[in-house]
Amino acid sequence: MKKQFLSFAGKRRNWSIPYILFLVFFVVTPLVLIFYYAFTNHSGGFTLDNFSKFWQQPEAMHTFVFSVGVAIITTFICLLLGYPAAYILSRMEIKRAKMLVLLFILPMWVNFLIRTLATVALFDFLKIPLGQGSLYFGMVYNFLPFMIYPIYNILQKTDYSLIEAAQDLGANPRQVFFKTVLPLSIPGISSGIMMVFMPVISTFAIAELLTINNIKLFGTTLQENIYNGMWNYGAALSLIMLLLIGLTSLLNTKGSASAAGEGGLI
Repeated sequence: MKKQFLSFAGKRRNWSIPYILFLVFFVVTPLVLIFYYAFTNHSGGFTLDNFSKFWQQPEAMHTFVFSVGVAIITTFICLLLGYPAAYILSRMEIKRAKMLVLLFILPMWVNFLIRTLATVALFDFLKIPLGQGSLYFGMVYNFLPFMIYPIYNILQKTDYSLIEAAQDLGANPRQVFFKTVLPLSIPGISSGIMMVFMPVISTFAIAELLTINNIKLFGTTLQENIYNGMWNYGAALSLIMLLLIGLTSLLNTKGSASAAGEGGLI
């Protein structure tokens, strides 16, 4: 028995079995169930009514478009604030930069619901009305570190000799940034965009708390349908969101690879 166990444990591929089981039960199975419910009705028969229902409901379409807009604006604001912060951190001494990066990441150790409730309390204390402005503030506050860290990680690892080479060739600071630093940081920007855009488009708790449920996002619509037992329609909405995220990820991967390649040639 001991020899059989040692023989089993001695093979590297056998150590992957727990991970395979995890993927099957917690990734593959849920995706299969989403596909099954999305293309079936309550009696289990094949149908496309769940998708046609989405296209025929103006409210659902409006919520979907609005959610995409919120995700784009939030991602843009996070990039606008996060890139300069990451760039400044990458130019600091390593010990000092790590300390400041830790300060950015430290709030992430607190559950985001608690952070959001604290934000609501802050707005109430300052007597600022909750609405679309508070929604964007909460989104940026919760997801800004996810933009800063990947960009900082890439910039911090950038070969400084490339910058020196551009300077030796007569490039001014602006040219050095736009033709050397920015193209080399595209992979970090790409990762940051995906880490912000994908969760924002699917979140619902932040919108419910920071707008007193007056502004509904696509994640809220999905959650309401699942909560009310409308599994088939909810699965169709989930599949639409998954396809959108997958398409965004595919386009983002191709764009970042192309940009990084161009940056390497400059």
